[in-house]
Amino acid sequence: MRVGLLGLGRIGLFHATTLSTLADELVVSDADRSRAEKVAERIGARVGDPFDADAVVIATPTSTHAELLIRACELRVPVFCEKPAAPGVAETLRVADAVARTGTVAHIGFQRRFDAGYAAARAALRDGELGTLHRVHMLTGDPCPPAPDYIPLSGGIYRDCHIHDFDILRWVTGREVDTVYAIGANRGEAFFAEAGDVDTSAALLTMDDGTLVTLQGSRYNGAGYDVRMELAGTRATWAVGLGDRTPLRSAEGFGPDGKPWPDFQARFEDAYVAEMSAFLAAARGERESPCTVADALAALHIAEAAELSRHEGRPVRLPEVTA
Repeated sequence: MRVGLLGLGRIGLFHATTLSTLADELVVSDADRSRAEKVAERIGARVGDPFDADAVVIATPTSTHAELLIRACELRVPVFCEKPAAPGVAETLRVADAVARTGTVAHIGFQRRFDAGYAAARAALRDGELGTLHRVHMLTGDPCPPAPDYIPLSGGIYRDCHIHDFDILRWVTGREVDTVYAIGANRGEAFFAEAGDVDTSAALLTMDDGTLVTLQGSRYNGAGYDVRMELAGTRATWAVGLGDRTPLRSAEGFGPDGKPWPDFQARFEDAYVAEMSAFLAAARGERESPCTVADALAALHIAEAAELSRHEGRPVRLPEVTA
């Protein structure tokens, strides 16, 4: 396969390295041509038109995603795009329409679906090992905040960060969110508040079957990168993300044996590779697209409900934002 890659920032560089081992030929492109040339030389790729390929991977800034996805659809080129498909609901619907109209394989990057722990928890829940699910707790903590100029363009912590939690919640439980009540606080740098965002988050979600879900987030989890999910049922309680590198220590002496995860890329390295392999298999027609634009839209709807709830200080039912 010849695979095209647009964007060679942090996640783009990671994908470039992965694709250099999975693709027969890799064509890279970046707004900074000199960067593209250096990367291409280092990994054995070439600089060129990434759409002149059997599949294309988009790792450019969020504001460019929708147009690039639609372009791939018009060309009938299978496309992988880092989340989100677009910054807002209207643009995401445009992308969904292009995918449906052209029948193009389109995969939106939610790498947690390809993490072994989440997959095991999903299987255990479906096999009845947990019994009837009563409650879920999720946590996403970044060790340090993003650059100040990123925050005004991010869409806010619920759209930018917790959208991964919302997607994995749907995928693991197989249920839909009914109601969201979200709050936030600013405990760090002023640039979060200046952008209308928060650096600390908490939410209570009610699923369509009555299961209660709690969610916490932070841009200042100084102990390390921490992403966990706990599922408590009538037979068992499972935790995802609790291991030797979890940045968590108990007062009773329990603590990680290894060096804490420094960032999302290190924590989900294996998942990113598995995700890209799954996309290429879908591009070859060997399987269905594993994470669709419809999935991305569903997660975005939950994030929109969370932001509306945070701003208005009230519970928000999903039909308010999906209508």
